[in-house]
Amino acid sequence: MATIQTAKAVMRKKCRHTLSLIPDEDKIKQSEIISRKLMNLPEFEASKRISIYLSTSDEVRTESIMKKILASNKTCFIPHYSGTSMKMVALKSLEDYENLPLTNWNIKQPSDDDVRTDALETGGLDLIVMPGLAFSLAGARLGRGKGYYDAYLKKCYEYGNKPITIALCFHQMLFDNIPVIPGSDMFVNKVIYPDEADLMESRTR
Repeated sequence: MATIQTAKAVMRKKCRHTLSLIPDEDKIKQSEIISRKLMNLPEFEASKRISIYLSTSDEVRTESIMKKILASNKTCFIPHYSGTSMKMVALKSLEDYENLPLTNWNIKQPSDDDVRTDALETGGLDLIVMPGLAFSLAGARLGRGKGYYDAYLKKCYEYGNKPITIALCFHQMLFDNIPVIPGSDMFVNKVIYPDEADLMESRTR
């Protein structure tokens, strides 16, 4: 396990460097492609209770997806991090999102004294949109090292809730292999990324 942890640490460092070299314009274009692909999926259309991460500048942007969820007949949930744990809580509206405070990590989330509907306590989730540094086509995920999403998925299963998991990935962050710890690291059901045809089309617009 120590060898896998070392491999993951090395890969995280490589991925952070790669991310720093991707121009913001490219990140935004890729995010638009990825968002369209996600919102066109039958799994997205069929899902009524969806959790979405609130993106930072180094992640696939999720604002348009969040707006789509809020504008549709769906319930939107967002992460609330506290200590070593994470839960998904309801986001009520775009105005609600805009008024959320920023954490020390520069991520919007409700304050600790803001009591909100908890997804797992009110029926679970149909779909979780997953963040991450890197992914493989097989669904392996390299997170940022805190283990929040792996632990949350295991908690979902304990509740008898088995949501679909879909990862959003820049094309530079898709790898053939990702080091994983068996029984600890959770795989995702689907990875969405821009393929060469998508990128060629975006360059000709």
